[in-house]
Amino acid sequence: MSLKTTAAPCALLLAAFAATPSIARAEPVAPPTEDPVTTLDSVIVTGRRNPEDPAVVAEARALLSRTPGAVAVVSSETYQDRYALTFADTLRSVPGVFAQRRWGEEVRLSIRGSGIGNGAHLRGVLLAQDGVPFNAPDGFGEFQEIDPLIARHIDVFKGGNALRFGGAALGGAINVVTPTGRTAASPNLIRVEGGSFDTLRGHVALARDWGDWDLYAAATYGRSDGFRDNQESESKRLTLNLGRSFGEGRELRLIVQGNDLDQSVSSAVTRQQALTNPTAVPANNTALGFARDVKSLRTTVLGRWRVDDSLSFEGALYVVDKDLYHPISIVIDQNSLQWGGYGRLDWNGRLGGMRADAYAGISYRGGTTDAFTFVAAGGARPGAKIGDAVQDATGIDVFAEGRLFVTDQLALVAGGSYGRAERDYTNNLVASNSAETTFDWFAPRIGLLWEDEAGTQVYANLTRSVEAPNYGALVQGSVPQFVPVDIQDAWTAEIGTRGRRGPFTFDISAYRAQIEGELLNYIVDPALNIPAATFNAGDTVHQGVEAGLDWRIMDSAEGRLTLRQTYAWSDFFFEDDRVYGDNRLPVVPEHLYRAELKYAHPAGWFVAPSVEWSPTDVLIDYANTRSAADGTPLTAPDYAILSLNAGWSFDNGVSLFLDARNLTDDNYISTVNAVTDARRVASAVFVPGEGRSAYLGVRYAF
Repeated sequence: MSLKTTAAPCALLLAAFAATPSIARAEPVAPPTEDPVTTLDSVIVTGRRNPEDPAVVAEARALLSRTPGAVAVVSSETYQDRYALTFADTLRSVPGVFAQRRWGEEVRLSIRGSGIGNGAHLRGVLLAQDGVPFNAPDGFGEFQEIDPLIARHIDVFKGGNALRFGGAALGGAINVVTPTGRTAASPNLIRVEGGSFDTLRGHVALARDWGDWDLYAAATYGRSDGFRDNQESESKRLTLNLGRSFGEGRELRLIVQGNDLDQSVSSAVTRQQALTNPTAVPANNTALGFARDVKSLRTTVLGRWRVDDSLSFEGALYVVDKDLYHPISIVIDQNSLQWGGYGRLDWNGRLGGMRADAYAGISYRGGTTDAFTFVAAGGARPGAKIGDAVQDATGIDVFAEGRLFVTDQLALVAGGSYGRAERDYTNNLVASNSAETTFDWFAPRIGLLWEDEAGTQVYANLTRSVEAPNYGALVQGSVPQFVPVDIQDAWTAEIGTRGRRGPFTFDISAYRAQIEGELLNYIVDPALNIPAATFNAGDTVHQGVEAGLDWRIMDSAEGRLTLRQTYAWSDFFFEDDRVYGDNRLPVVPEHLYRAELKYAHPAGWFVAPSVEWSPTDVLIDYANTRSAADGTPLTAPDYAILSLNAGWSFDNGVSLFLDARNLTDDNYISTVNAVTDARRVASAVFVPGEGRSAYLGVRYAF
């Protein structure tokens, strides 16, 4: 398949890259006497220290820069002057991360095409906080428990680059790192914001550091009626992070987080409804009270211990108690207890006279879920019980990776992980439908990392990724016992570069994943008349280019003008499939371009117009149907959305901001769900994008 790109964004990126004259260091260095420069928040290379890029974030970038692949660090400073509710807000400047809001705090999150077959929630990406998974032990993931206001920085490990967490999923891992009493941006913070759709959110946080002890505590309350009908939400969150130091590089921490989250659910609609009446929802959403309510308590004991100058250890033990009440077309009522831990050794030194570093670790997760389903009846009480089961799941990953610098500039990188996943399902209504299964695998990894004296890096790697089916794939409707699905298996080759040349900071990678058994909502064989559910496809390919470019157009006494751009080309397709041939895979747009032009005045105010542009139609089915028999289009149309961010920071610690979105109030489709063939299957799979909205906020840091 030939490489297809969109001329305008590529021309901007390539022209700017070609004009670059010089290069800066990748490792953090001492602050210079001259004025600091702005860096792209999603690029590892940091160069001269940026006051908006504090030491704790620069250290995270330096650690991730050891990876011979695409990784990113997003500091909380980059979105503190926005209404940041979901990953669609916080990860918007990370090239290759497709995150679009569905409802409430639910987003369509896909990295390099992960989880295309999921119509809701998450598969194919490990979500974690301080290294502890948000994902359930079977791999199922959701977003509601993540509070972006308590993140110090967010680390993104794309694809096979998540090995440091033991992750082997196609999409990689995202780790939310919380502040401590020593690393928080300010000792005290009060934040209030509100705006469209009766949105209101308040946040307070304090950080204290006394002697060997430190404390970070935060509380967040939010509510909103939402852009669409049946989209009301209310959330209450508490966070406590208490630490005890035992000397340089040695500490123990207790991290406790509680959540009480109520969110109504607005389903996808037809294309016509999405583009003409985007606030409406299907009638059953309100009649049956579609919602997803979560109450959870997460407790983690985390330790870091530097043994000597060359060896350090990090480990954690955690337990999560979670209740879910989820009325949709049925009522899902679950209580789960999850537990686990991880330990990782980091070493640096010399091997055979050559500079080297390595890490090795083990991660274990387990859990049991009491899963009940009922007939949906609307109102406060569900109907008759139709499901009663216990879902037990465990997983273990043993992983290691090492770098050996065969020259001062070139490192050979090798590693891998062994994984094992167990599923034990007890059906309390029909004992004969109980089942159990085990999956195991080895995922190796090799790579090269070259770094010049100025800090620019060029890398290449080949990595195997593996994903075991979760309970949503194994237990499908009235099918007895487990559906015969197997692991999703892929080999991904990746090349890329990151660095700075003069006023430009760049991060560019290209990848190709050859996948066997991709987990899709899929008809195995039409002759068998099996309904569309999650099954293994044959061979598929995910390939693409991810590019980020930060252009410092002006940096003088008159202010700073920066153009930030990201572009992703996503080319995903079947390969000689017996039903769909070489058709494209739906859902993720082939091209996606984002740009923001920010002017910051020395007096403390800034203004930043931005655009999000999807220049081509997005397919909704594997059959690649573009129109119905009567000529009605069946794709999500291209769009360009204009937004504006502005703010003013005062010397007394008070900051004001405006986040105005979709200024032209366009009706557009932000994302879709996949179906097999839109000519035969109902196509109410379009999620309307949010209309014109504006949010005002005030922060007081002291």
